Amino acid sequence: MNIVLIGYRCSGKTTVGKALASMLNMQFIDTDQAVEKSSGRSIDQIVMRSGWAEFRALEKEIISRAAAKDKLVIATGGGVVLEQENIVQLRKNGFTVWLKVPPRVIKERMAQDELQGIRRPPLKGENPVDEISRVLAERERLYEDAADIIVDTTCSDIERVCKTIIANMELVGGKKGWTHGRQLYRQSL
Repeated sequence: MNIVLIGYRCSGKTTVGKALASMLNMQFIDTDQAVEKSSGRSIDQIVMRSGWAEFRALEKEIISRAAAKDKLVIATGGGVVLEQENIVQLRKNGFTVWLKVPPRVIKERMAQDELQGIRRPPLKGENPVDEISRVLAERERLYEDAADIIVDTTCSDIERVCKTIIANMELVGGKKGWTHGRQLYRQSL
């Protein structure tokens, strides 16, 4: 069984994913990083030269390969839910966790990333910060429909977020194997 992390940019998928993988002795894969490695280009370069459609096609290949494996913690790109086939593949052998965070926190985290030299390409040619609320509104239902559990990652206590995910996985899936049923975890951490 894989653990699949979905959510918008800067929701903590990579950070939480690495910590979860370490805690559970599982392998970690970040699909955005895998796309970059596979293509030999950054996401920004792919989008600028070939457009989002090219990135989504590469992402779909990576998702298909990762979903076929077992005992992975998979941090997906923010738009993975835009392609239903990605979610179908990931859920076959995956427990899906939506890392949810409010727009104001995303804006703060994106600003922090920019200070550290991390550039995220705009989705539709807009300033990335300006499009957050609009894109989140468009994707919120897709994230919710894809998620087995929803965890608020507003806090920065990664260990606490990981323990919440593990506890809820056990609650939702039971001890004999994980089933897909939604459990909403809304408590502020």
